[in-house]
Amino acid sequence: MKILFDFLPIILFFGMFKYAEGNTDWAARTATEWLGFMVSGGVVGVAEAPVLLATVVVILATLAQILWLVARGRKVDTMLWVSLGLVTLLGGATIYFHSEAFIKWKPTVLYWVMGAALLVGQLVFHKNGIQKLMGAQLNLPDDIWRKVNYSWIAFFAVMGLLNLWVAYSFSTATWVNFKLFGGMGLMLVFVMAQAIFLNKHVKA
Repeated sequence: MKILFDFLPIILFFGMFKYAEGNTDWAARTATEWLGFMVSGGVVGVAEAPVLLATVVVILATLAQILWLVARGRKVDTMLWVSLGLVTLLGGATIYFHSEAFIKWKPTVLYWVMGAALLVGQLVFHKNGIQKLMGAQLNLPDDIWRKVNYSWIAFFAVMGLLNLWVAYSFSTATWVNFKLFGGMGLMLVFVMAQAIFLNKHVKA
């Protein structure tokens, strides 16, 4: 259930983009009506309307996630705050400049921020971020926790590069598909590989 909650903004981004892509006249008209006061020139064309509308949806969805957690007295993860900041900053630039380039950088920056946080924690503060998250559920030797931590750092680094490669090598529609299905799929494969690796080293 949590993974669905975490990926909800991406799912909504995908849904809005695909709907707007299939209804370009509606998308351009609606985007101009809703966002005309925010965008450079005041008019949104059919080419950029789908990604602009999808960007608004992902900003609102991320904000709604935080408000929902706060309203229920639950802790808001630091990375969710970071995600909101990035999507608002880069999404706002995408809307104002009519350019999807800014929002395409958001996943990469988020991946790299998460990877950097784990790396700095390990090398500077000598604290293992993954162990802190999972240590209560798993009893593992310290060297295994280090390997797991570095594997996540490498995964985030590669995912950031992969996102940029798809973003700049293929169409925006292809990037949107990758953002949902590719990102979720690769994350699932990686987590399953981690589970198999950890199962071999769990202390009785």
